[in-house]
Amino acid sequence: MLIGEVARRSGVSARMLRHYDALGLVRPTGRTVGGYREYSAEDVRRIFHVESLRSLGLSLQQVAQALRDPDFTPAALVGDLIRWTQERLDRERELLERLRAIDASAPADWQDVLRVVALLHGLDSPDAARRQQAVLARQDDTPVPAELLAKAALAEPDPVVSGALRWALAQAGDAGAGALAAAVRDEEPAVRRRAVRALADLAGVPEAAAALRAALADPDPEVRRPAALALGRRGATEAVPVLVGMVVDGVNDVDAAEILGALSEDPACAGHVLTALTGELDAPGADSATRIRLTQALVELPGTKAREVLHRLSRDDDHTVARVASAFAELLEERL
Repeated sequence: MLIGEVARRSGVSARMLRHYDALGLVRPTGRTVGGYREYSAEDVRRIFHVESLRSLGLSLQQVAQALRDPDFTPAALVGDLIRWTQERLDRERELLERLRAIDASAPADWQDVLRVVALLHGLDSPDAARRQQAVLARQDDTPVPAELLAKAALAEPDPVVSGALRWALAQAGDAGAGALAAAVRDEEPAVRRRAVRALADLAGVPEAAAALRAALADPDPEVRRPAALALGRRGATEAVPVLVGMVVDGVNDVDAAEILGALSEDPACAGHVLTALTGELDAPGADSATRIRLTQALVELPGTKAREVLHRLSRDDDHTVARVASAFAELLEERL
């Protein structure tokens, strides 16, 4: 077959076939009387071999080595190809995210594009101070995609920079909540913790509140607790069990007790809170320190029933608990 027919049947251009010939990859077996290249069936088969190897990402030099060396083993090369391809995909994915971030900022001119690019470079810096500066130095009239800030916040290990990112996300309002909500279901606990801390600043946004409610059932207490504090401050009664658990565990127990007291201002919730606290007080195996914290939490509750429990505890078999309860009961009586 002449070169034109081979090109038509193989899909490889005549120019590329001549290039293969020059490199010694596929040299036609014969020549016509007029000097034209003439390919045999074996030559065409070799062309398809070359194209198959090129489709895997091999360079022409690597293809030549593979076809020339009968002892060539593909295992190592294929492993390298996998690694190189993965690295290229990562770079392409990063570029795609950058382009989407720029597109989401709706740039009016190239200066807007450059500002977003500068922010991206700043957030990628290994220096925490530079990352913080990149967030705080942005111009207020330049919109920054909430998805970009959320991604940075979810990956940020430095607490100071994380605080700056949460502030920026709070400025983004509803858009910031939407970008963070999905991360509450992330497999990585550290990501869920960062997401909840950021969502806590947006608890008034419905989408953020819904994500925080889902976080109340998280197996990680460092995810549940900030969610409960944020929701409790917004009057969400679903947070009561976690808040009571915080009093029991002695983690942010003062804040939790104050929130439980505020929730109990609602008569519909007061009984629920009191029952939960007294249930832990009477739980088998509750130690003295835990019962004292629960007793202190009772002081925050309004109404006579909490005072009745304090009077009962003033006669408790645990003398330390009894003294604390008695002192608080007297204090409440003096206030009344």
